[in-house]
Amino acid sequence: TIRNGVIYVSAKIINGKDFANKKLSMLKNFRAELIKKPCLAIITVGNNPASEIYVRNKQKCCEQLNIDCIVVKKNYDCDIECNAIEDDLKETIYSLNQDDKVTAIMIQLPLPTYINEDRILDCISPLKDVDGLTDVNMGKLAKFESGGIRPCTPKGIIDLLQCDDIDLTGKEVVIVGRSNIVGKPLAMMFLAEDCTVTVCHSYTTNLAQHTRNADILVVAVGKPKFITKDMVKPGAVVVDVGINRVDDKIVGDVSPDVAEVAGYMTPVPGGVGPVTVAYLIENVLDIEFNKENDL
Repeated sequence: TIRNGVIYVSAKIINGKDFANKKLSMLKNFRAELIKKPCLAIITVGNNPASEIYVRNKQKCCEQLNIDCIVVKKNYDCDIECNAIEDDLKETIYSLNQDDKVTAIMIQLPLPTYINEDRILDCISPLKDVDGLTDVNMGKLAKFESGGIRPCTPKGIIDLLQCDDIDLTGKEVVIVGRSNIVGKPLAMMFLAEDCTVTVCHSYTTNLAQHTRNADILVVAVGKPKFITKDMVKPGAVVVDVGINRVDDKIVGDVSPDVAEVAGYMTPVPGGVGPVTVAYLIENVLDIEFNKENDL
């Protein structure tokens, strides 16, 4: 579109919901090949409304694919010491590690700030670590080793782009956000695809200078409409991982007007969110398959 002598690009929307539904259809066939009914255990702490929605979506998806889903809810009195809370969580995880009926374990993040996430996550057996966040699985990812469990959101993002015929080789990738769940593992996965990767964060100076260099821009900061169109290279691929509630509406970390300059863009909702759940299910099935085949 040309307005006042300026060319505006209308981004192609990458439909994550459709992609996730196709993925789940393929996974149903995979599920049918398994002898044992898989079981996913989800541990939640507190009453985070957003987390409760995510857990319900995972439960619904598990039900569709005939996978058992156990939700272990933890609510702690504010008078209990942090050490006692962490000890209780560790005991719960160790019990699930030893339970042969449990295929995979995940902690619904974020945990309350008074709990050390890294210590708790690393109590999960690497063989049951469905989110791929233990030191063992993150280490295998960092070393480009095969056999580890890959974090769901980054794994889904890579496949989502490749299935839309977006060539990754040699591309300049900028990731805004350095979390263990998305930013860090995704950087490793893009490197494995021969991309040049820059990771930006809250201490990055001149952020827009970096984002405007990106052929592929991934945003995962949890700030609504944080990235604006003047921060995006014309024709770039923009992946919005953010999920923010504003005035009872779900919005992403990327302003909608970015669609005027981007070449490709994932929507919120209906973008990365459904893909993450589909890849969680794939990880559960992969773990059960490896277990049954002693891999």
